[in-house]
Amino acid sequence: MKVLVPVKRVVDYNVKIRVKPDNTGVDLNNVKMSVNPFCEIAIEEAVRLKEAGLADEVVAVSIGSSACQEQLRTCLALGADRALLVETEEEAQPLGVAQALVAIQSSEKADLVIFGKQSIDGDNSQTGQMFAALTGMPQATFASEVVIEEGKAKVTREVDGGLQTLSVELPAMISTDLRLNEPRYASLPNIMKAKKKPMDTIKPEDLGVDLTPTILTLSVEPPSERQAGVKVETVEELVDKLKNEAKVIE
Repeated sequence: MKVLVPVKRVVDYNVKIRVKPDNTGVDLNNVKMSVNPFCEIAIEEAVRLKEAGLADEVVAVSIGSSACQEQLRTCLALGADRALLVETEEEAQPLGVAQALVAIQSSEKADLVIFGKQSIDGDNSQTGQMFAALTGMPQATFASEVVIEEGKAKVTREVDGGLQTLSVELPAMISTDLRLNEPRYASLPNIMKAKKKPMDTIKPEDLGVDLTPTILTLSVEPPSERQAGVKVETVEELVDKLKNEAKVIE
């Protein structure tokens, strides 16, 4: 079984985002970039399937600038067997990414495609579902548990009323939730081994895909400053402030 894992390069989740002075986007100068946390969970799940003898190969794929090679090397150090970069300077948006991955899937013919449920920069949670729709694959989103057996994937997902369990025929698309697993750290020996693992680079034109953005961002603005809170000594003082200052009690 081959597992394909799309990954995205994003601003590290520990970094405080800065908006450009002209409000045209996020300032990425000298900012630490990392693998999207949900994509890390997807890579971990794929590697665990391989370690359990259920998968033969794990392929990491990214779409973006040449700088994405850094994140793909991280995926190789975490256990992926090889990597593929679709190199473009365009801002890859969900539909374009899904179309590029459909073209890759047509040649790779992966039995399982594992997405992170969303990226922490765009928060769209769209690409995996678009990919499944374009390929006609069954999909199981927001997985908190995955069991592969007899050519099927049994996926447990959290819903408002509790847990829902789905069974989908392979090949299938799965997207990962936070509670699916805890990603490992890349060890130094594996980081060194990753430098020798194969990484191919192709252009969108090679796939017959146009990644020109279809959505224009008009403005990016930081959240408004919140006023500092105050401490009160008694319940009576709190009620007084709610009544006379906040006007929430009549």
